[in-house]
Amino acid sequence: MAAGVHVIHLPLPVPFLVLGGTLLLWLAARRLLKFLTGREEMPEGGGEPDYSIPLVDSQAQGDSPFHRWDPRIKVAALLCFMFCAAFLQQLPCAAAALVVGGGAVVFARIPLRYPLRRLLAMGGFLGMFVVVMPVTVPVKSGDTLLVFNHLSFLPFSVRGLNLALLICIKAVAVALLVDPLLATAPFSHTVKALVALRVPPIVCQMILLAYRYVFVFQNESNRMARGMSARGFQKKTDLRTLRNMGNSLGMLLVRSFERTQRVHDAMVSRGYGGTLPGQLQFHARPGDWLKGAFWVLAGIALLVADRLCTLPTGFRF
Repeated sequence: MAAGVHVIHLPLPVPFLVLGGTLLLWLAARRLLKFLTGREEMPEGGGEPDYSIPLVDSQAQGDSPFHRWDPRIKVAALLCFMFCAAFLQQLPCAAAALVVGGGAVVFARIPLRYPLRRLLAMGGFLGMFVVVMPVTVPVKSGDTLLVFNHLSFLPFSVRGLNLALLICIKAVAVALLVDPLLATAPFSHTVKALVALRVPPIVCQMILLAYRYVFVFQNESNRMARGMSARGFQKKTDLRTLRNMGNSLGMLLVRSFERTQRVHDAMVSRGYGGTLPGQLQFHARPGDWLKGAFWVLAGIALLVADRLCTLPTGFRF
């Protein structure tokens, strides 16, 4: 063990009580959110919607400062803030970025049930960091270790816990900003903004067409799954199931490739020559530039404070 390590001994039941309480709170939050929002329309093919996927132009008809914002400046400014938030190294600055992200959702007038449900869906993945990192982070001089009775071979690092919390808070802050970025304008406008920002047009077309047809392929996959179930197929842990799943996946890829060929031929027959037609023209107003400057300066200010200031409970990694 490294020199200068501070060790604190605790009773064995403490970690189990903390983990159990955290799990109960997470389950209670899920139940409460479902009760408050009620049952929503189930996706085709059954099962619950995938709330980990962010909203895309679902609130494009709303009215807020984000809806009235020039898409070019909005994309550039919010991405700049996201990158600054991702490079933060102190918990207080990351918490400030989280507050800013939550404020953006409120000002964008996005129903809170959507981002909250997505955060709950992300909770299982982010929770692994909180469980694994405190017991796997290498011990350094000056660290504080929590050692539980009868589990002395598995010390719990407070620095590892802070690092895990830092990752989770930054991930949540960035995830909250995705909704104001993508949900407050038609997706075609967002893609046009990327073109205006000098993103290669072929990349923008791939993004637009992928978004357009991913749901078509998803419906095709659901239809094939229902057909297999109607013929008595049941998923099991054997080679027969693996072979059937591989055959269905190969058939889906073949059908998808054939569909893309037909779509491309149809586009060419209608005059497609490598660029998608569009008459959309952006007009930036002074207010758009002011909002963009605010987000860029906010991100830079957080990054500067994170690097130059030693804030209370601040940990550098």
